[in-house]
Amino acid sequence: MIELIKGAIKEKDVRTRVLFTLGILVVFRLGTHITVPGVNANALNDLSSTGLFNLLDTFGGGALGSYSVFALGVSPYITASIVVQLLQMDVLPKFKEWAEQGEVGRKKLNQVTRYLTIVLAFFQAMGISYGFNALTEFGLVNNPGPSTYIAIAIMLTAGTMLVMWLGEMITVHGFGNGTSLIIFSGIVARLPEDIVQFYNIQIRNAGDEIVQSLLFTLGVIIAMIVLVIAVTYMENAKRNIPVRYSKRASETKDGAVLPLKVNSAGVIPVIFASSFLSTPQIILGYFASSHQNAGWFKFLNGIFNLQEPAGAALYLLLIVVFTYFYAFIQVNPEKAAENLQKQNGYIPSIRPGKATEEYLGYMLIRLSTVGALYLGVISILPIIASALWNLPSSLALGGTSLLIVVGVALDSMRQLEGLLSKKSYQGFIQR
Repeated sequence: MIELIKGAIKEKDVRTRVLFTLGILVVFRLGTHITVPGVNANALNDLSSTGLFNLLDTFGGGALGSYSVFALGVSPYITASIVVQLLQMDVLPKFKEWAEQGEVGRKKLNQVTRYLTIVLAFFQAMGISYGFNALTEFGLVNNPGPSTYIAIAIMLTAGTMLVMWLGEMITVHGFGNGTSLIIFSGIVARLPEDIVQFYNIQIRNAGDEIVQSLLFTLGVIIAMIVLVIAVTYMENAKRNIPVRYSKRASETKDGAVLPLKVNSAGVIPVIFASSFLSTPQIILGYFASSHQNAGWFKFLNGIFNLQEPAGAALYLLLIVVFTYFYAFIQVNPEKAAENLQKQNGYIPSIRPGKATEEYLGYMLIRLSTVGALYLGVISILPIIASALWNLPSSLALGGTSLLIVVGVALDSMRQLEGLLSKKSYQGFIQR
């Protein structure tokens, strides 16, 4: 890693990309402190222990705590991306046609995603503004009314579109995935606050049980280190499938492999599941003030609440489902088999064409089963620990945050290595 950082500083183009990325992240962090006019952000202190608030605050990079113009973060954009990707799966033939058109089709799908993001951001902004205003003791909005809610929703929607644009700028002109890095920066920025909160609960207020609290804190630290090692190992784990090329017999081609990662979907299923789980909670916010004691409201709130057993189980199920779904988007067995056949390649003992496609699909299901269990366990363990030992509610999302931080960090480092390798290769050609 030290050599990688030295190389990034030494190469001018790579250094420019790194500094550009850091500059954009600084702009985002500054924006998280600009509170929306007409809002009493201090009222949100009453909600700091709720699952929905912490979930949205995680993906908003801590911007929801101050109800800033970036309060929604990239959550609406992620939800819009999910919807567009689902519609490509033989639901809308036009979308599927665009997906097969290469760069031109991708631009059309990106445009649809942006338009859908605007719609979702507006309704999400209306939902959380109205819902949080009803749930807070002193009221979030200073002058509640249709015009006030619409004005706030417009500002939050504009903030979301700006965050989405910042993410795209990082992807194009910086390094790494811009959307993921924005979420990453928000989680990392919240770490000091979470550590202080944990310290206040476990150490400062321990009293006569200080030794027991210190041992418990040590256990939590060791558990986090073990989880980081496990996540790093699993994110790098892969299955190499041997490939042979009939018309290009050479030593290098005879040793070619097709690598399939154990977790091909990365951290996207966790982000998808969290976004999907937050949407019903936002809708329920509309009915919080008038139906808070109704049986149906309590039932639905329990199902979609991460801190309830039913909500945690649903969260785990969504992660598993999205892992399979996104793995087949990332590694399309049909296209992979088609590309191998075009290059006169084949997998030993497997016939080209349909048989290769079925074999790759079978291997992907087996690997994704392990990947889904891994993602589910890492995400759900802190939620269970939080319920058992009464930890801060923000730490209940520690597994989700850990997966995102480690996954994004590894992916960004790999991209940085790729940029440095490309520069070294170009320098070799010029010599």
